[in-house]
Amino acid sequence: MSDTEELLVEAGRLAAELDAADPPTLLDVRWRLIGPPGRDDYAAGHLPGAVFVDLDTALCGPPGPAGRHPLPDPAALQAALRAAGVRAGHPVVVYDGGDGMAAARAWWTLRWAGHRPVRLLSGGYPAWLAAGLPTSTDAPIPVAGDVVVAPGALPVLDATAAARLAAGGDGVLLDVRAAPRYRGEHEPIDPVAGHVPGAVNLPAPEYVTEGRFPAAEVLRDRFAAVGVADGAAVGAYCGSGVTAAQAVLALHLAGRPDAALYVGSWSNWVADPDRPVARS
Repeated sequence: MSDTEELLVEAGRLAAELDAADPPTLLDVRWRLIGPPGRDDYAAGHLPGAVFVDLDTALCGPPGPAGRHPLPDPAALQAALRAAGVRAGHPVVVYDGGDGMAAARAWWTLRWAGHRPVRLLSGGYPAWLAAGLPTSTDAPIPVAGDVVVAPGALPVLDATAAARLAAGGDGVLLDVRAAPRYRGEHEPIDPVAGHVPGAVNLPAPEYVTEGRFPAAEVLRDRFAAVGVADGAAVGAYCGSGVTAAQAVLALHLAGRPDAALYVGSWSNWVADPDRPVARS
């Protein structure tokens, strides 16, 4: 199986897998930063057999100084995943409303928790609809899973490590927010505008379009253009660690499974007024 096939699945192939005797566990993680909750979208229609899992409350910890979407408590995450039917060693597919951000954070969280067989539906729910595949409004009650959360299977950065990576010259810290937010010209969410000193800006639309990634060689070239070199450390952050999880997925597709996520991201960085802020 190729790296892409291990990380992503197209709608047609997923449909065939769902018709098998023991289909993958299907998690609907539709989410919006601002607007109606994703559960409303799920209730209106979802992939048959999918279970809704809330990004904010099930896959992340409560917001606070650690950030708006910090790491979840391992025991709480294990309970949420078991309630959704996630079984130890059994394949999981996650999907969202199409931009791939919430699904990527769900993918990252399961991988970080030690559950490796998890893929993202390329193009999300819109891709499923575009393929003419069936939907459902039934909310299944899954058989409880037995997954065991073993945190730490993917690398993470805290603020100190992020600062060191950005300033050390031996790697690259990617800021994947929109350029005006990076430059400190506009900050619609967090209380302080700017970026981590030394971080390099690579806005998400430059490596993913509507939840779909280009070929691995295109991704490698795009990351290399902003200084991501073979063998050198690389990490990513955004506002709260959701969009940056998608960057980590893109880096995996580009052959960098060692890419680290600064989970707290900018919302954690600015929680400490003593941390320096760059604007340019």
